[in-house]
Amino acid sequence: MLNMLDDCSRLFTGSKLYERELLLSYFDFLPAAFLAHGRPLQIHVDYHSIFFTHDPDALTQLGWALKFYDISFLYAPTPQAKGKVEREHQFWQGRLPAYFASEKITGIPVANPHIHDLRAHRNAHEIHRETAPDPATGLGSGQKRKTLRPAARPRCPWWDYVWSVRTLIQVGSDGRLPIGTQRLRIEKPPETKVVLCLHPSGHHSVLAAPPAPKQKPALLFTHRPKSTFLLC
Repeated sequence: MLNMLDDCSRLFTGSKLYERELLLSYFDFLPAAFLAHGRPLQIHVDYHSIFFTHDPDALTQLGWALKFYDISFLYAPTPQAKGKVEREHQFWQGRLPAYFASEKITGIPVANPHIHDLRAHRNAHEIHRETAPDPATGLGSGQKRKTLRPAARPRCPWWDYVWSVRTLIQVGSDGRLPIGTQRLRIEKPPETKVVLCLHPSGHHSVLAAPPAPKQKPALLFTHRPKSTFLLC
């Protein structure tokens, strides 16, 4: 389960179950939370390989995506160092098993809408012992302090491509690209290097060049298989 908590207000900005903790899970989870509640200045994380690389001059794909929107990581050396969100993990672990049993919920796709409603209820009604107001009210003070930026999607044509797993790939001698189990033709000369984007919904996009702030995306191809997977 992925959780995100606003440090100022204790507002749950995101909570969702996934089959596994994958890069695609974060590319599904984070932009949805940013659109709903705003983009943070920093995200407090551990040293998981999705977040951290031992090369000080390199970024993980997730770190690069966040940097594209001026968001950085703050690393916690121990679970106790980010105790606020760890306590919220315990909040869900203590409540969800009994709730799922009472509601006869056995699958993740069915569970996530319930989690969404429970998170909204918690944000609106549960009083925090330190911050006094409920988290939804406390969020206003965080916005006044400018720890959160506006929730609206930035006017950035790269948004959908930044939140994807990108691979630099070369067009084959037959003018085709391997996408999934297929080889699909693309209007580029053989041996041209392009960027293959895998989106959380399961579809692929092909760009002529990687995302760059002062350029617009040159979309070459979009492939939506008949049966796509949704990370939920």
